[in-house]
Amino acid sequence: MSEITVVLPDGSELSLPADATVEDAAYEIGPGLGEDTVAGVVDGELVAKEAPVHDGAHLEIVTDQSDEYLDVLRHSAAHVFAQALNRRDPEAKLAIGPPTAEGFYYDVANVDLDEDDVEAIEAEMDDIIEADYDIEREERPREEALEEFEDNRFKREILNEEAAGRETVSFYVQDDWEDLCEGPHVESTGEIGAVSLLNVSSSYWRGDEDNETLTRVHGTAFESEKDLEEFLQMREEAKERDHRKIGQEMNLFSVPDVTGPGLPLYHPPGKTVLQELENYVNELNRDAGYDQVETPHLFRTELWKQSGHYDNYRDDMFLLEVNDEEYGLKPMNCPGHATIFDQSSWSYRDLPMRYFENGKVYRKEQRGELSGLSRTWAFTIDDGHLFVKPEDIEREVRAIMDLIFELIGHFDLDATVALATRPEKSVGSDEIWESAEEQLREVLESDGYDYDIEPGDGAFYGPKIDFAFTDALGRSWDGPTVQLDFNMPERFDLTYTGEDNEDHRPVIIHRALYGSYERMFMVLIEHFDGQFPLWLAPEQVRILPVSDDSLGYAHRVKNELGEFRVEVEDRDWTVGRKIRQGHDDRVPYMLIVGSDEEETGTVSVRDRFEREADSVGTVAFREHLETERDEKTVEPDFLED
Repeated sequence: MSEITVVLPDGSELSLPADATVEDAAYEIGPGLGEDTVAGVVDGELVAKEAPVHDGAHLEIVTDQSDEYLDVLRHSAAHVFAQALNRRDPEAKLAIGPPTAEGFYYDVANVDLDEDDVEAIEAEMDDIIEADYDIEREERPREEALEEFEDNRFKREILNEEAAGRETVSFYVQDDWEDLCEGPHVESTGEIGAVSLLNVSSSYWRGDEDNETLTRVHGTAFESEKDLEEFLQMREEAKERDHRKIGQEMNLFSVPDVTGPGLPLYHPPGKTVLQELENYVNELNRDAGYDQVETPHLFRTELWKQSGHYDNYRDDMFLLEVNDEEYGLKPMNCPGHATIFDQSSWSYRDLPMRYFENGKVYRKEQRGELSGLSRTWAFTIDDGHLFVKPEDIEREVRAIMDLIFELIGHFDLDATVALATRPEKSVGSDEIWESAEEQLREVLESDGYDYDIEPGDGAFYGPKIDFAFTDALGRSWDGPTVQLDFNMPERFDLTYTGEDNEDHRPVIIHRALYGSYERMFMVLIEHFDGQFPLWLAPEQVRILPVSDDSLGYAHRVKNELGEFRVEVEDRDWTVGRKIRQGHDDRVPYMLIVGSDEEETGTVSVRDRFEREADSVGTVAFREHLETERDEKTVEPDFLED
């Protein structure tokens, strides 16, 4: 093949020589773009500008004006950290140092860093940036690289595994320091405007706790000091909003050592929030034509072998022996739902058949990755599985997308959408995967959704559409998902009778509207800073009698608001102290009652935004609560109908 064709972001095609690189393509588009090229995105993957492109590739050129530029800059900042570390400690062994959503990290061995060390390394990084060293890419024989890293088992393992079969590998060189790396990187260290080292933690090589423990240094980098200062300020606010901190303050949940890691306990206030979330999604499911089912927490591993989980997911499963038989706690609900479908005979007239379950699942995450509710061993998915005719796929996916956006609207959350494609470990033919990915792509494009590509992030049984929530601090969190599955129906031999009276294979659509209750709960705690909308708040109203003489009236008002979660503050405190405590407890409404209110049958209302209204009738206040609750309002106008 002497020429290839690549597809540009606007859908146009560009012809190039067969050996063309990203940079070659940029120059073909225009010399100015060629000069400005920093990197490229090929089929959704960020690559160096020297990387080759292939026929049919979807190509985006990355410049310093692109969203991806910050990832490139942060990758270079990770190298600056490693160079600074090696200047101070030549014996430190470097493992890997990728960019992350908030900055970068570098895993290293043979080091012991304290606070003074970190400060000194950061100062050294500033010197390297000020020196503005060129960052140059070099291709070297793989065998030569193996010799160079004779005493670094981490780099040798990368060369023997990820780079196995390659004749050459790439290094990036800055001043007298170099690192094995595929890139991409910025042109010089001086392009990094500002850096900060954030914390030091431990990690396992390859994320496997059976491997060597490494030191992980987290940092961040920006184009300017101003951007860095804004990030650090937001980070401090995020600490104040940390769901683990607020969860303790509001008595929502705990993860005590005695229960085991990643196994949260939900206290009454926390369970109240979870129950409201569940009630809401159950209502959405029933209105959309789903039937509720329930499956047990564990199955014989024969089921997991049939579904493919045993071969593809076994390392993440909890397996146990019972009476000489092997069982597994369920990491997913789908095989149970497929088995329910398989217990009956179906006609094309019966489909789509939609099941939903708030199903507890168990996944053996690495202990070092467990954190509060964001990553746990036991969590609950608001799971749904649709068994559909192939011709109904796009209609059903669109309906699910509508449900998800309806749900998101009640939480004041923004969301981004991405198409996750085939991972390395997967089941099914190339034709099945290509068909599944194309149908999801068709829904996204025909309905006008802006979406990213997540190469290799699909489930092992099919591609998916992933949603990510953006919270009040601009942070992104994994959320709902829609997954297309042509493989499990084959593995379970699921059929329905078509109009031609022949057996046909249904398609399974996996979907979750929240993603998981635990992750959603965590997002909402931090997004709202614990100040939940009225319909979710564990305690919706607190009545504050001005003295013990008003306790009787306070309880009568509570009875009038009986359908809401109302408490009477009966401690022998001043009204001022009661109000301060109500604010600290993040109660949406406080009602102050005394002799004047009792005489007129009213209440004085104070909300958590410190807005006040006197002489409000209890009926009018109850009606206001009903409207706010039923409409699931996030920030209502004070006492407006």
